[in-house]
Amino acid sequence: MKPKVVLITGYGINSEEETAICFQWAGAETEIIHINDLINGEKKLENYQILVLPGGFSYADDTGSGNAVANRLRNNMEEEVLKFAEADKLVIGICNGFQMLANLGLAPAIDGKYGERQAALMHNNTARLQSRWVNMKNHSSKCIWTKNIDFIRMPISHGEGNFYTDQSTYDKMKENDQIVMRYVMPDGSPANGQFPENPNGAMDDIAAICDPSGRILGLMPHPERNNSFTNEESWPLEKEKLIRAGKEIPKRGAGLKIFENAIQYFA
Repeated sequence: MKPKVVLITGYGINSEEETAICFQWAGAETEIIHINDLINGEKKLENYQILVLPGGFSYADDTGSGNAVANRLRNNMEEEVLKFAEADKLVIGICNGFQMLANLGLAPAIDGKYGERQAALMHNNTARLQSRWVNMKNHSSKCIWTKNIDFIRMPISHGEGNFYTDQSTYDKMKENDQIVMRYVMPDGSPANGQFPENPNGAMDDIAAICDPSGRILGLMPHPERNNSFTNEESWPLEKEKLIRAGKEIPKRGAGLKIFENAIQYFA
């Protein structure tokens, strides 16, 4: 059977359709469900294997990025969400969804404290929305979502992606292999906080983290927006290079690997 994926949608979420398509291409059965339908019980979270909190600007980020959705889930179905997070299932939060994960306390969840907020995504150091492509390097052997990924490029579009946590939590994250991806230079060397390679000022160039199990991933860049070769901003040049080298032009984008890893987990 195909894994069943639930993608939460609602006011201001804007990346659910392309994210659903990525999961479908990877071999999953996907449903986009309004948050109200989960809260009122019309749809049951327990019936799915993968929970997705997509990108966007939910509730216009009026009460803080991802905070309103996190509060609605916490206030109405906290028990179901925590039960899902602690089961042998997968969760991903992308951009605004990462902010929701942090607010819900699903990642980093140091010492198994799911539901306790331990990190934040603060305003970008530039105090401006950043929309650009970034380079990232995978540093985790634990995270299920990023298996067999080393270097990858993805686009970003956020105003609050500046990852921060206290020193003790950071030290435990590092020790537990929970720092999944860091922003890097085009050659793969550390960004060392330099803008625009580190587009938001995140501590230790952190772009993605996971929970202690490696099943819950939060990341600011958008893998669903690099699902096809022609998504890449430099694809015309790369296409010409491949043609002149007599090589095949790919159709799939590098971001699809993240979704394929999730589906392979249930194979």
